[in-house]
Amino acid sequence: MPTRGFEYRSGLLCCEDVSLEEISSRVGTPAYVYAARSIVENYRAYTRACGAVPHTIHYAVKANGSLGVLALLARHGAGFDIVSGGELFRVLQAGGDPARVVFPGVGKTADEIDYALGAGIAIFNCESEAELELIHERAKRRQMRAPITLRVNPDVSAETHPYIATGLREHKFGIPIGEAEDLYVRAARMENLEIRGVSCHIGSQILDINAFVEALSKILDLIDALRRRGIPIRHLDLGGGLGVGYRPEDETPEIGDYLQALLEKLEGRDLELHLEPGRSIVAQAGILLTTVLYRKQSASKEFIIVDAAMNDLIRPALYKSYHDIIPVRAAGREPVTADIVGPICETGDFFARDRRMPLVEAGELLAVCTAGAYGFALSSNYNARPRAPEVLVEGGSFTVIRDRETYADLIRGERTG
Repeated sequence: MPTRGFEYRSGLLCCEDVSLEEISSRVGTPAYVYAARSIVENYRAYTRACGAVPHTIHYAVKANGSLGVLALLARHGAGFDIVSGGELFRVLQAGGDPARVVFPGVGKTADEIDYALGAGIAIFNCESEAELELIHERAKRRQMRAPITLRVNPDVSAETHPYIATGLREHKFGIPIGEAEDLYVRAARMENLEIRGVSCHIGSQILDINAFVEALSKILDLIDALRRRGIPIRHLDLGGGLGVGYRPEDETPEIGDYLQALLEKLEGRDLELHLEPGRSIVAQAGILLTTVLYRKQSASKEFIIVDAAMNDLIRPALYKSYHDIIPVRAAGREPVTADIVGPICETGDFFARDRRMPLVEAGELLAVCTAGAYGFALSSNYNARPRAPEVLVEGGSFTVIRDRETYADLIRGERTG
């Protein structure tokens, strides 16, 4: 079971010290459930591994932007990585420090830049010359200097899903590394910009540490060239992207091993390290809790129909991704090969196909594992389905950090004419 913070006790699956049956009886299903201790421990694993090296860990809000999760991490000193004005708003509402916020993203609007400048964020990670000029112009209007890095695309191939790879020259992200030095020189001439460092992010769900090391080597060569030209580079932002295990048999790198490989390359470099992990902090700390509605047998297929659907967790349909699915009650039973599907009118509405798993009956609870990242964050109201609640468990108690939506919520802001 890849998910952390969840274990069977007396045959009943629990999140920390609370049974999932108790949570279901109080909030219903489908529901997202997160283990607070695991989230905090994953964050602390990064800070511990950095040791005495000056660093900031900016949690990637896009992975899971729920206020309860953000507030939990803010209380433990996390910075934040945002990709929109809305994410900045969420961070501020959760008590996050704007001075520990970085803002990458290829399509920042003038309004978003103004909002971030007014809030006093730490750094803009710029991804094009046009964006650099816009930030300079908006900062000039405020008679201030905007702190910036350039996000450099190192042209490194990382083994991951093509939709979440970002480090090759054909991707929309960042400045091609061959053009970065000249653009830094032009940025240094813009009086309302303050160059802080260099940033880089090569993708998500990367399991090969060597890909990060290769990218780092290229970025360090660039930093050396910039310093020779008199451009002060004080910090290095290596983004996020460290993968997690979704299958029980997955072998994934430990956070400590990942940092050790990076820090060995950084020794003696006089650079402050910034990282932007998301998935590796929250993915394994969350599950999607769902109830079996029906079993259905066709001529050649067994279906287990549950009350969660692709609007709740789209990753299997979007990425063909694997999520372990386990019963909340672990009583011995015969295995069955089945498709686990939801109620939505799409053949793509599935969580697993031809999955060998314990036989379950209508009314039983299932946990879709490793759903803490890009689960609720990618959910929608497709088929006019209210979005699921979110629950944060801390020890022996839990809090509903997002209410289940109602039918009235589905039409809020709409008019008939």
